[in-house]
This record gives sequence, structure tokens and C-alpha cells, in this order.
Amino acid sequence: MSDHHSPVSPPGDVAGISVPLERDVFLRRLLRELSGALEDVVGLEEASGYISLVGAAMGEHINDEYRRALVVERLDRRQLGEVLVDLKRRIHGDFSILEEDENQIVFGNTTCPFGDFVQGRPSLCMMTSNVFGAIAAESQGYAAVRLERTIAAGDPACRVVVLLRPADAATPGAREYFRRDDVG
Repeated sequence: MSDHHSPVSPPGDVAGISVPLERDVFLRRLLRELSGALEDVVGLEEASGYISLVGAAMGEHINDEYRRALVVERLDRRQLGEVLVDLKRRIHGDFSILEEDENQIVFGNTTCPFGDFVQGRPSLCMMTSNVFGAIAAESQGYAAVRLERTIAAGDPACRVVVLLRPADAATPGAREYFRRDDVG
């Protein structure tokens, strides 16, 4: 009996085959499977909570990067809207500002950065809520985010409302965020 195994195909043939796998697709699928496992094991609410922790940390990091690049201590309200649209553009989302005033910024989105991997994974929307909420709260002192429509839930587009005044956050489904130095 021989320990020698002959290869199934000549070396190098695998590298040339068409397999839809590269880093971006791999990472999006990884996040989809992780969020799905969390949703299945601990439920949607708890899974959303875990993803919220990651989103908040990402929001703090992204906020710091933009503040450094813009050389400002805090983003003003105009910069806030521009930064939130820009960060989503950089990760291949298609967010735009639909409405804006001193009390709120309403965003629309037709392309999720997670692509089709977001379908049926509403807990992943906590990334948007927490990143937007963390950045908005750090710059404005307070924010509440309401995900009115999401691609993850089967809507054709997202509608995300960022409220900038505590009195406006009393509506159901709004998640509140506070500036770090204002807590505790």
C-alpha cells in the first residue's frame, strides 16, 4: 500500500476556477452567519444588543477618524449629515439626506453595505443605528435613531431618522444615544 496520493487535478487548476469568493464577500457572509447564529441562539432582541455593542465601538472609532481628518473637536450639524452619508458611501451603501432641520436628519438608502447578505438579518441594522447614534451623540450631545424602514426587513429601501433633541425621541422604536462625557 502506497502513502503516495496523486492529486485530483494538476496543481494550479483550482486558482483559475470561478468561485464567487473574495475577502469582501467572505466578511459579509461571516457577519450574516454570526448574526443569524446569535438570532437563533439568543433571539433577535439579544442579538441586536450584541451587535449594538460592536456598532457603538465602530461609531466611536469612525467619529474619531473624521474629527481628526476635519481637524475639529466636534462635528457641527452640517458636517454630521455629510459624514454619515460619506461613511456609508465608503462602505458601498447608497445613503442620502432626504430631510434635515435643527431637530432631525432623515436618511434614505437604496443599497445596503451588506448587500443581499442583510436579507432576513434585522439585527445587522443595529450597526447603522449605533454607528449613526454614536457619531451624532458625540457631535450634538444627544441622538435617537429610528429605523423606520430597512432592506433587511424586506423594504425596497431604508429610511433612517436621526433625532437630535430628547423631546423628539419619545416616538416608539427610537434608540437613544448620549455623548460619552455626559454619561455617569
